[in-house]
Amino acid sequence: MKLKNGFVLRQIGGSYVVVAVGLQTLDFKGMIRLNETGAFLWEKLTADECTKEQLVGALTAEYEVDAATATKDVDVFVQSLQDADLLV
Repeated sequence: MKLKNGFVLRQIGGSYVVVAVGLQTLDFKGMIRLNETGAFLWEKLTADECTKEQLVGALTAEYEVDAATATKDVDVFVQSLQDADLLV
């Protein structure tokens, strides 16, 4: 999985938001709010192209969560990115 270019993650106060920049602002209106875990996964996707399994592994390594829970969380996160058309 890989994120489309033209989106950045910003921390504002205690919240994380993804906003469009550059030409993406013509097609994408608004912003997406992420929790800490979502921001962590977003950073993993911006650093390198990742598989679902790599994201699950990163979650279980970083947080005290079992693989089944991490898999569900990654599925929800990836689906929200797909719904917002943020994945290549």
